[in-house]
Amino acid sequence: MRSLFGNHAPAPPPTIEPVRTIFPKITGGDIAAVFAGQRVAGDFYDSIRVSPQRVLFGLLDVAGRREQNRAILTAAQEIFRTVGPQLFTRPDMNESNAMTELCHRLNLALIDFNHEVRSCPAFLACYHEQFGTLCYTNAGHTPGLLRDTAGIIELQSTGLPLGLFSHATCDAPTVGMAQGAALVLVSRGVIECGSNHNGEEFGLERVKELINSNSSSAPQSLCTAILNAAAQLAPESNLRDDRTALALIRTSN
Repeated sequence: MRSLFGNHAPAPPPTIEPVRTIFPKITGGDIAAVFAGQRVAGDFYDSIRVSPQRVLFGLLDVAGRREQNRAILTAAQEIFRTVGPQLFTRPDMNESNAMTELCHRLNLALIDFNHEVRSCPAFLACYHEQFGTLCYTNAGHTPGLLRDTAGIIELQSTGLPLGLFSHATCDAPTVGMAQGAALVLVSRGVIECGSNHNGEEFGLERVKELINSNSSSAPQSLCTAILNAAAQLAPESNLRDDRTALALIRTSN
């Protein structure tokens, strides 16, 4: 029997992608991110203003290929953009508690949406413009790198990656950012990219060297320098994973 719709197959549903990030203006600071590649994997970043003096941002890396996790990233962004402002605008808000709760809500959303275990390392942070403080949680992500006049410190993992266990929690410490200090986040694709000739990885130490040698107060320039250096070791033609760099720089008190 001939189909009532002729011989044409129904059109596929539209591709759902996360909303494009437009970084908020920061008083006494600047924030930017740079992405390299064709978005083949699960890198995702976002940033929103959650109060007159607070900016929330994060970098996630959902396991799997892009065609498998587009909807997951979109769901994570919805939680980030709806729950974040709710938590960080309460009159009796405690930043550490709010950050821990946001991490918990994202974790539950990822588990409920997937109906299966799917690891999602994540670095989430809230920057306070007036005090120059950074409350963060590192859920199994590549260490954040905080550079100031004393050198570079690693903001190590404070909990397990999201999407694994429903009752997992992450601690949320706070660090200060002096004038000129820079926080740099890079995805696993940057750290693990390497040369096809000898298998050498780009590594975290190279990122540190670039941060130390780059005196620019423009976060986009710093991110670009890191990704360009990674591309020299592993050319774009050999790109098999997403590569993302995000930087926040406090330019003045």
